[in-house]
Amino acid sequence: MRGRAACYDRRVDPSDLQLARSLMAGDPAAFEPFVDRFGPRLLDFGRRMCGHREDAEEVLQETLLKAYTSVKNLREPAALQTWVYRVAANACLRMRRRGKFEPAREISLDDLLPRPGPGGEPPAIPDWSDLPLDRLLRGELAQRLDRAILELPEDYRIVVLLRDLEGFDTRSTAEILGVAEGLVKVRLHRARLALRRALESYFVRDAKGTGTAPGKDHDRAR
Repeated sequence: MRGRAACYDRRVDPSDLQLARSLMAGDPAAFEPFVDRFGPRLLDFGRRMCGHREDAEEVLQETLLKAYTSVKNLREPAALQTWVYRVAANACLRMRRRGKFEPAREISLDDLLPRPGPGGEPPAIPDWSDLPLDRLLRGELAQRLDRAILELPEDYRIVVLLRDLEGFDTRSTAEILGVAEGLVKVRLHRARLALRRALESYFVRDAKGTGTAPGKDHDRAR
């Protein structure tokens, strides 16, 4: 999900800076806007990571409580968003490893990646990577995308969620996860390939229905 399908890297919102300063100063009035600002996004992130709303709600509560009580340790107000997602990512990974909804066997990424052709040529998969993000997140396609993301191994799932759906850049994603930027790039590339394979049938059918190849003519319609 590259190009137009991915969110642009976020810049620090001035309102986030003021919110961070209020939180770091221990202002109790800052808690409600903090929840309003991050609550819905963290709940959606937790749902896509964990797969079940019950787990996502527990992740949300844990993240908001821990972030609010520990925000005084934040060094830079501009780092609020990255720091909050680091707390959420850790909570998600802990939940996945002990959750009652954890699958008995996690699918290997090798089972999800496209297979090369008989002669070793690259797999022929429709190029839907530049579709508008709003199309990827609505209707039947959104449901298929969620299922495909849940089938990814957790280390790959969390990278594609942070980069492509939450809009963090590579450096911020690496900071959130505590890994090297190069590892983020590798995992993101392989996760995107796996998702393209998982959604291939949808886009082949869509292309036949519209008479156009995915990712080719949608720009003219916008």
